[in-house]
Amino acid sequence: MSIGENFDMLGLDWAKIYFIENPGMAFGLSFGGTIGKLILSVFRIVMVAVLLYIMRGLIKAKESVSFLIAFALIIAGAMGNIIDSAFYGLIFSASEYHGGVAEFMPEAGGYAGFLHGKVVDMFYFPLIDTVLPDWLPIWGGERFQFFRPIFNLADSAITVGVAWILLFHRSFFTKSDKKDKAVKEEVVLNS
Repeated sequence: MSIGENFDMLGLDWAKIYFIENPGMAFGLSFGGTIGKLILSVFRIVMVAVLLYIMRGLIKAKESVSFLIAFALIIAGAMGNIIDSAFYGLIFSASEYHGGVAEFMPEAGGYAGFLHGKVVDMFYFPLIDTVLPDWLPIWGGERFQFFRPIFNLADSAITVGVAWILLFHRSFFTKSDKKDKAVKEEVVLNS
């Protein structure tokens, strides 16, 4: 596919496969050119290492399987984006914005070095795509889209993992507070 090319999933006009290459972070944000990209890639790798260390502690603490799965989704998503960023630029030629399609394993080599590649995003769900009424102050007559982000499977894994923890495992964040309070009460009672 070429950049910007898209098609409907299952014939639904609000569910699309839409090919883009994301040069930076979430929502296409980037900073600092090639040095910024390298810093971002190294930061991602360090954070995955930290998350793996935390995961090891969670397993030793015998956290619930449900919580571990949610945490693993976050790690897997982060690793997926790292792999894309690390290798996509090495094995594909640059995609052209005017109808060109990237070539797999070009003779001249990829378009970017290790950890400098773009991340491919492809899921797009413009649930509402309309023009706001003219009578509306400030935004009247402007195009409005609800749910504009284009994302990939790795982003979905991170989002589902975080939402799962926030919705079903909020008590995880208050466990140590309850233990600390119980210890303090015991010390006061024994004094």
